[in-house]
Amino acid sequence: MAGKTILSDEEEVELEDRHDDDEEEEEEGEDEYEKDGFIVDDIDEDGEEEDRADSDEEKQKKKKRKKRESERNFVLDEDDYELLQDNNVGYRRPKVESQKFKRLKKARADADEGQSGFSDEEDYDVTGKGGRSAEDKIKLSLFDDDEGPPLEDIAEEDPQLEEEDGDIGEEEDEMADFIVDGDEVDEHGEPTRRRKVHKKKLRQAPGVSSTAIQEAHDIFGDVDVLLMQRKLELGGISRYEEAGERRLEDEFDPIILSEKYMTEYDKRIREIDIPERMQISEESTGPPPTDGVSIDDESNWILNQLGTGTAPLFTKGHELAVRKDDIGRFLEYTHVQKLDVPFIAMYRKDECQSLFVDPEPQDDSKPTLTWHKVLWAILELDRKWLLLQKRKSALQLYYNKRFEEERSVYDEARLHLNKKLFDSITKSLEVAESEREVDDVDLKFNLHFPPGDGVVDETKFKRPKRKSQYSVCCKSGLWEVASVFGYSSEEFGLLISLEQMRTDELEDAKETPEEVASRFSCAMFENPQAVLRGARHMAAIEISYEPCVRRHVRSIFMDNAVVSTKPTADGDMAIDSHHQFAGIKWLKDKPMTKFDDAQWLLIQKAEEEKLIQVSVKLPVSIHDQLINDAYTYYLSDGVSKSAQLWNEQRKQIINDAFDGLLLPSMAKEARTLLTSRAKNWLLTEYGRHLWDRVSVAPYQKKDHDGNLSDDYEVAPKVMACCWGPGKPATTFVMLDSNGEFVDVLYADSICIRGQNANDQERKKNDKQRVAKFMIEHQPHVVVLGAVNLSCAWLKDEIYNVISKIFEDNPRDIKREMDDITIVCADETIPHLYENSCISSEQLQPQPGIVKRAMALGRYLQNPLAMVATLCGPAKEVLSWKLTPLESFLTPDEKYTMVEQIMVDATNQVGLDVNLAVTHEWLFAPLQFISGLGPRKAISLQKSLVRAGSMHTRKDFLDHKVLDHELDRKVFVNAVGFLRVRQSGNAASSGQFVDLLDDTRIHPESYGLAQELARDMYMEDGQDANDEDMLEMAIEHMRENPRLLKRLEVDAYARSRNFENKKDTLNHIRLELIQGFQDWRKPYVEPTPDEEFYMFTGETEETLSVGKIVQATVRRVQPEKAVCVLDSGLTGLLSIEDFSRGENDLTEKLNEGDILTCKIKSIQIKRRHVLLSCKESDLTYGRSNFENGKENVDPYYCEDPNNLGNEKEKTHKAKELAKKHFKSRMIVHPRFQNITADEAMEMLADKEPGDVIIRPSSRGPSFLTLTLKIYDGVYAHKDITEGGKENKDVTSMLRLGKTLKIGDDVFDDLDEVMDRYVDPLVSHLKAMLAYRKFRDGGKAEVDESLRREKKENPSRIVYSFGVSHEHPGAIILTYIRSSNPHHEYVGLYPKGFKFRKRMFEEIDRLVAYFQRHIDDPLDAGPSMPLVAAMVPMPMRSPAGGGSGGWKGQSGDRERAGRSDYRNVGGHDGHPSGLPRPYGGGHGWGRGQGPYNRGNDGGFGRSKDGEELWGGGGMKRSPVVGGSGAGWGSGW
Repeated sequence: MAGKTILSDEEEVELEDRHDDDEEEEEEGEDEYEKDGFIVDDIDEDGEEEDRADSDEEKQKKKKRKKRESERNFVLDEDDYELLQDNNVGYRRPKVESQKFKRLKKARADADEGQSGFSDEEDYDVTGKGGRSAEDKIKLSLFDDDEGPPLEDIAEEDPQLEEEDGDIGEEEDEMADFIVDGDEVDEHGEPTRRRKVHKKKLRQAPGVSSTAIQEAHDIFGDVDVLLMQRKLELGGISRYEEAGERRLEDEFDPIILSEKYMTEYDKRIREIDIPERMQISEESTGPPPTDGVSIDDESNWILNQLGTGTAPLFTKGHELAVRKDDIGRFLEYTHVQKLDVPFIAMYRKDECQSLFVDPEPQDDSKPTLTWHKVLWAILELDRKWLLLQKRKSALQLYYNKRFEEERSVYDEARLHLNKKLFDSITKSLEVAESEREVDDVDLKFNLHFPPGDGVVDETKFKRPKRKSQYSVCCKSGLWEVASVFGYSSEEFGLLISLEQMRTDELEDAKETPEEVASRFSCAMFENPQAVLRGARHMAAIEISYEPCVRRHVRSIFMDNAVVSTKPTADGDMAIDSHHQFAGIKWLKDKPMTKFDDAQWLLIQKAEEEKLIQVSVKLPVSIHDQLINDAYTYYLSDGVSKSAQLWNEQRKQIINDAFDGLLLPSMAKEARTLLTSRAKNWLLTEYGRHLWDRVSVAPYQKKDHDGNLSDDYEVAPKVMACCWGPGKPATTFVMLDSNGEFVDVLYADSICIRGQNANDQERKKNDKQRVAKFMIEHQPHVVVLGAVNLSCAWLKDEIYNVISKIFEDNPRDIKREMDDITIVCADETIPHLYENSCISSEQLQPQPGIVKRAMALGRYLQNPLAMVATLCGPAKEVLSWKLTPLESFLTPDEKYTMVEQIMVDATNQVGLDVNLAVTHEWLFAPLQFISGLGPRKAISLQKSLVRAGSMHTRKDFLDHKVLDHELDRKVFVNAVGFLRVRQSGNAASSGQFVDLLDDTRIHPESYGLAQELARDMYMEDGQDANDEDMLEMAIEHMRENPRLLKRLEVDAYARSRNFENKKDTLNHIRLELIQGFQDWRKPYVEPTPDEEFYMFTGETEETLSVGKIVQATVRRVQPEKAVCVLDSGLTGLLSIEDFSRGENDLTEKLNEGDILTCKIKSIQIKRRHVLLSCKESDLTYGRSNFENGKENVDPYYCEDPNNLGNEKEKTHKAKELAKKHFKSRMIVHPRFQNITADEAMEMLADKEPGDVIIRPSSRGPSFLTLTLKIYDGVYAHKDITEGGKENKDVTSMLRLGKTLKIGDDVFDDLDEVMDRYVDPLVSHLKAMLAYRKFRDGGKAEVDESLRREKKENPSRIVYSFGVSHEHPGAIILTYIRSSNPHHEYVGLYPKGFKFRKRMFEEIDRLVAYFQRHIDDPLDAGPSMPLVAAMVPMPMRSPAGGGSGGWKGQSGDRERAGRSDYRNVGGHDGHPSGLPRPYGGGHGWGRGQGPYNRGNDGGFGRSKDGEELWGGGGMKRSPVVGGSGAGWGSGW
């Protein structure tokens, strides 16, 4: 039995060169290593040539040494060792050293020592496991922590452990040696044995299980080796060279690094001592000028811009008493001193007071939070100015270069003209003061010096360019003819703009125009008329491109232009009195200067949708005056025949220049200007709404004293409640006063509305649990998320619980709960937080509804911090809808405004750093502190967390306290807004904290504050000459604020010669009275009206008296009908408001009918509205846009001559449908390229169950399945296509690779027919052939059953039928006593769905119905209307569902009852709790006897499931109604 010799470390090189020594080794005997192809060699890519050149003597020495080693380390086969062990034979098994990857390990060790400053001591501990996690390595690389002293508890890696690891690996899988890879053969063609890969003991990072590490190793192999090999490949480094510096970008996903602000770019921003936001701005603008001349020029420009109406945050006509000197000082602070806006606003008021003039007087005793619009506007104008100067400089360099190229191209005459033009262009560029004027100059330059006409090097390719008509004329020499017409374009511009007075009369050429032109005839221009046309074109172009002319015409156009709108044919049909564009449908000659809101954005959107036509033009009188003025300055005064001929040419030039070129160009600019103004206004509105939300103070306890300075100690303990439909359940979360999670309670039955004993018992138990929860935690306030009407009932139930606690357990109630209240709050921010990444980091183990409740409570405790939490890298705050029209703003525009608002609010409120250290979520506003940003803030936050607490503001500069201290400029900007006090960890340290550090007083003013405190202290009769008494003086002021309250700041400033620091002294006075007093508006609980709109999801615009709405009939009584609106709000319709002469509504209305009504009144306390559907009310409301509108545009003027009749509109609708129809490239027996109407016509004479698949109006990614349900009843079902290649139009028109109906996915149309359509049709036919099925409509079936009931009064009669009112639904109608009851059956490929159960056979359904007819049903919805399936956005979010579906209805009474008491929400859920009204679905126009124009509904059963597989149904015109406006059928 052959043994194996294992080489020692000294003989590694010998192993590499064993190819040269095979013969000598064979002579040593079979104990020597034998290359037989069985064991695969270690391959050395870098085999050294010097080893091959060894002398024979050296080889002999090595052979002897090898033999001795083999005798000492003689190794048997593993089978032999096992045999010896089985026979209990004693033996000594030699220790084997692993040779695996030894050189790679050495290379890795060398590389590790040279990369990123990580040594072996830092990377690995003595056990061989990872000493530092990946996060720690990132921190070390990012913050250079390796500069500090090495950790003493980290020892060098023991090399012996690595060798022992190899032994362990060798014993794990001995059989691996016998797996032969067929692809591996030796030199003789025999298969070789694959070399066994030994498993290595893995280093384990903290927090990572060994199982996970082992699995990763099994999949990817040895990570260290692979990483090193990859670095060697990428870097091209040899194994003996030191590896390059390790970069984070090479080890982590760039997206992750960017989100964590760990890229090289972020590191560079952190290291530069300039405020972060200022650095980012300067990246686009370049370094700002710091010389006085530049700042003075910019100050003049900004002052002019503030009065034009184009300045950010201000509209035209907004009077600002701003001084130029103050603007100059502001620019000096930002450009030279690098001071941020909040710092200037807080600490430099004295130097630029006109920038802070507030038109509203403020109470000096308590400042209020101020949005510094003027400062932000100046900062934005500063950015625009710098960009303007940067562009002008770049253009000037280009012009110089281009002009030099032109000098070698033309003759002397042309060169002289070019020199004159170039000088004029250069002068115009210097005086240009806006982007538009620079565009004008650039237009003129490119006209005379077109790009690409210069000399091109022969070695370069010249791209062919399109030649303009002007350049063709110019090269043909027509510029000489154009110069004969009279004044040049520049001279004409100076004259018409009154910049230059006419001195000499224009002389006409003695020759006629034709005579002059005849000398320039050529191949391109064959006759004088063609020459004159070309010359006139050149002159008109030059005039229209002249900056002076454009500036003059622009000023006239922008001041006098008017806007008019009128609907297109499609718009006339689509825009009714309640359409979004109703107010802009007819506008007549509205001046541009009157557009002071976002109305233009709506006009622009309507025009894009081809609903209206828009014209922007000058009034006729202004236009004629402009043309006449041009004639005056361009035409000559000559009276000769020749002069008249030349003047005729000049008139044509003026007309072409103005009407053909200038005015259309100005109209485009006017549109851009209107868009800019509208966006400016909308952005300001967006900021105002955000400001109103973040400038609100936290909720305070009822017994809170407003004069207390310690706001956090009086912060309330909050119990937050979020309503849940059952899955998840209604959730109560308890938060402490610092916003940290305490406890959670789930109560899924607390607001269940069932009347049976089981439901009541569950409800009682939940209420008892909630009471116990409140007694245990003693909350100060309960905050309830208001999302739907169910929350109103939940609020009542919580009030009942609180009342019960006070009645039954008065002793268990602490004083804090005496004034406990329930506050309703909007859940928008909590929902965003629930789905954000930051919530997963902060509250990872908690379910979504708990995260939402936590955010709800925290928003009540600290609105600013909660909003700041959503301003992270993902910018979730942008999803917070604040204004109805904010979709017109880009995300960047919105976040710029968010940043301004948050910076202003955060710095005026301040940040308690010690409290934030212990409560991470309070760190969120840190990025908005002056001088900081997200990158500098995250670095500071980590340093603060490591430090644990701060005791003085000076520590922000101390490297010994903070790992990454603030740099000097950033410190100056930020420190005044960072609050250092005894809170958090510092509260228990007992270390002294300077009282001034707990104020907004900047350290630069500490001396002034101490002097003021000393003076007041001495005035109070105390001795404060000693410096040690200064602290006592400040403390004395804090304890005796009366001394400072009666101080006259003006008099004190005059007495101490501080007249230039009055604002600073007053600021110090207020801070000494109370440091960091909260300047925010006090929190005000929502009014009943506000709660009502929160519960319903409506607004005063969507729900108001006189509004036309859709209402679904829920129950009918002789005198009134109970309806439900889109949002789930109950509406009452009395017989008087229905129609005249009616005596019984039950004869006219049925459950499920959808009525068009007008709101008569809103009963907020009762949570319902009163409706009217009289024809007179509706007609008046439809025909008068002004009805119910308080602010109708005064320029709204409807033109009755352009209104078409109903027949024309219907015809237009059909034509529109055909217009949008696109044929598809699909071949299938059931597919037809036809419209919905054509499909129904083809199916009209077919049997029920026939189908046609056709294109969908929703686009090329959808198909529509049209199914004939019954005679005159058709259903339309969307088929969603997936897997399309969006290469071109043709690929989009092909059939998708996957087809999806609801949740079912199909491969092709054949599978759709087999798996979906055929089973569905078979169930439909089974129902139509069932013995209890009856023909006719709902009323006919009811009447038939009544007759049968009279014949058999003791029986419960029933039947099935097709619903004509709700196409596609199967009605189960039954009579127990006298009145018919209706329930609906859903039609599915799997069978029939009834009462949440699926039945494959009708008989089983009937048997279940007969057994359970007396079972109480959920307070769920009636049967929704089954029709169009197109998802439509809801008008309000009241439903809590997943979006609205157009046209829903209900029509099921509660079985066995005629009192209709269970008129609940749309959907039931497993808990029995009714879903909120609306159920997440919308309502549309229905097919009732009093509704024209059917908007169908979406088929769902009473439990919210889709009927007919979620199919959309459509009634044909045969049944009634035109069917116009039905979802996917068109």
